[in-house]
Amino acid sequence: MFAPAIMQELTGDRLHFSHGPIDVVLKAWGEPAALRAAYAAAARRFPTILPELADELAQLRRPLSERPSLSGPVARRMLAACLAFAGPFLTPMAAVAGAVADELLAKMREAAPLERVFVNNGGDIAIWLAPGQAIEVGIAGAYSRGKAPVLNGRLQLAANCGVGGIATSGARGRSFSLGIADSVTVLAHDAAAADAAATLIANAVDIESPAVERRPARELDPDSDLGERLVTVAVGRLTATEIDTALAAGRARAEAYRQQGLIIDAALMLAQRTQLLGGLPALSGGVC
Repeated sequence: MFAPAIMQELTGDRLHFSHGPIDVVLKAWGEPAALRAAYAAAARRFPTILPELADELAQLRRPLSERPSLSGPVARRMLAACLAFAGPFLTPMAAVAGAVADELLAKMREAAPLERVFVNNGGDIAIWLAPGQAIEVGIAGAYSRGKAPVLNGRLQLAANCGVGGIATSGARGRSFSLGIADSVTVLAHDAAAADAAATLIANAVDIESPAVERRPARELDPDSDLGERLVTVAVGRLTATEIDTALAAGRARAEAYRQQGLIIDAALMLAQRTQLLGGLPALSGGVC
């Protein structure tokens, strides 16, 4: 059903794994023997992930309200992450990229004691830092109409930040969005939670406007878990009031999630304007 997974070494002691839609770059730091064991564990686990998800794809595409029944470890990570945000329409697929990253990171940590690890699955990143460790992580920049990124695309994180996952979503991303955000970047305790939250916050950055073009998701992808829901396909010129209103709606949802302890921080970007929750100085260029 699937072509074989591709696994190769990159410069800088990184590994690249690719299998169907999953594209991962990972790296760990530690003693040489520990690194060998961690990388071997990741290489063993990676080829099994996509077939497992494919076996449960019908359930993974079911809304939470229909109580999808899942058994695979990555699928269960996806479901658990999404259930924490129960309320708005959501399927476990909202956390797939982050959950895959979390699973590989967990396998690496189980195999050996490490100092630092990151697993970047197409821009959704799982991170682990031992006490006293820090890391600089690159994130997708937010672009608007071909201009320069609104935020610096790098974060300085220390172990005491509590950040275990970073995810970005928006109308200009790889997946469909119900909102109009250029991008929403979320920091959370793991990548699956960050992934689900980024999806929902990006959906909330929204406004009804003739400048926004939408189409049913199923017209663009017959297999989309969003079905007939209208997804954003283009955003024209918005008024200042429309931009402020859309960002305020997204910020309100993000703040609610932070108050519930579901996320740590978020940056919301639309039409060269940015809203920061301000939970961590890292998102505004500092070091937490």
